[in-house]
Amino acid sequence: MLPRDYFIFTIGYDGPSAVVDNQARRRYGSLSTEALADLGFFRAAYSSAIYSGNKEEKTLVIKKYNKAAGTSYGPEDSLDRLFGVFPTAVKRAILI
Repeated sequence: MLPRDYFIFTIGYDGPSAVVDNQARRRYGSLSTEALADLGFFRAAYSSAIYSGNKEEKTLVIKKYNKAAGTSYGPEDSLDRLFGVFPTAVKRAILI
């Protein structure tokens, strides 16, 4: 699996490689899940929660997203499809 900072800023895939937003990775890659959500980077925050496997982080992101977007997703709802985030076994990255 990719390192955390690569995974949370993956914007797509090119065959067996993840395409990573390198500028965002360098600038925000060390931030916590909560800090990313506070900045409005909900996709990155959700990716971080998925990467950690921590259900509390996932719930935190969902609550902050609901507040910002005016939605009512619950902790049992999977936002994987909404944000397009799925854990993968990709080992290579293309930095753009």
